[in-house]
Formats: sequence, structure tokens, C-alpha cells
Amino acid sequence: MDQTEKVVLASASPRRKELLAQIGITPEIVPSTIEEKISTDVPEEAVMELSCQKAEDVACSQKRGTWVIGADTVVAAGGEILGKPSGHEDAFRMISLLEGKTHQVYTGVTLVYCGERGRKTRTFVEKTDVHLYPMSYEEIRAYADSKEPLDKAGAYGIQGKFAAFIKGIDGDYNNVVGLPVGRVYQELKKMAEEERE
Repeated sequence: MDQTEKVVLASASPRRKELLAQIGITPEIVPSTIEEKISTDVPEEAVMELSCQKAEDVACSQKRGTWVIGADTVVAAGGEILGKPSGHEDAFRMISLLEGKTHQVYTGVTLVYCGERGRKTRTFVEKTDVHLYPMSYEEIRAYADSKEPLDKAGAYGIQGKFAAFIKGIDGDYNNVVGLPVGRVYQELKKMAEEERE
């Protein structure tokens, strides 16, 4: 990947922007405006589908030599996909499902390169297992009623107050925050090498 090339993040997530900045990528923020539609209830497939829709939507309006990163994160527990809660009661319901158990966080990422020879696209999914400590009714209620869970998949942020209930994880921590940046960097590097061949 050339330093002069533009990178666009098809997401308004401040966490994704921070994670990219951590590895030296300063993206332009161009959130996708498409209405998200999923045709599956399989978490891995759903996040790949959504990340692809977002990246393709934003890539349509970009100049040649631009990289577009689209991402979507969901939490899966007991066969249910948990997106962002609709309100405090929904957050309470989600956290009650998760407490004391192990659940999965899936992030689908689509990378689009708007090249001289047309667009190249690569989509992948990253999975992390998250183990939680048991929580009391009062702890769930207090967290669910705070502002923190409302804009987060699965109604919690691993990097916020909810860290008090994280027993451990298997996989990429950054994936739970919202973007597996190590894998993103490696995939971008691979695509750039292929583009030069």
C-alpha cells in the first residue's frame, strides 16, 4: 500500500477510526448511506454481506487509487445475532443473555481498491470468543441504564466500564472493539502486492 493513496472508512465509528490511526492509517470518513439488508441469520455470513454492501456503496463515488474499508460487527449468543440495542430495556435483555457465559463477536471486513484496471474486492470475517463473569441483576440494570451500551453491538463495549465483567477472550481483542486491524493491514498489503504484479 502506497502512503500517497487515499484510504476511506465507510463507517462513522470513532472506535474503528482510532484503531486504524493506531496502525498509522488516517482514513477519510465517508459513512455508507445504504439501507442495510441481510439475507441470512448466520452471523459470519451476515457481517460479510453488510460490510460488502457498505464498502461497495462508498467505493462507487471514489477516484482511482482509493482504498475503501467497510466493516460490520455483531455479537452472537445462543443462536441469536445481537446488533445495537433499540433502548435500555433491549440492552438489559442482551446483557442478561450474555452474563456468565461465552459468546462470539464477528466482524466482517470488505476492502475495495479502486484501481486502474477496475475495482478489486476482498471480504473476510474475524471471530473472537468472549467469556463473561456472572453479573447480578443490579449490575446488569446499572450498565444497561447507562449511555455506554446504546451504540454498540451486543449492548456493551469491551474498552469501557464493561471491562469489569470480561473474564477473558480467545482471539483478537481489537475485533471486539470493532475492527481486526492486524488482519486488515495484512490483507491490504497482500492486495497492494497483487495490484503491482
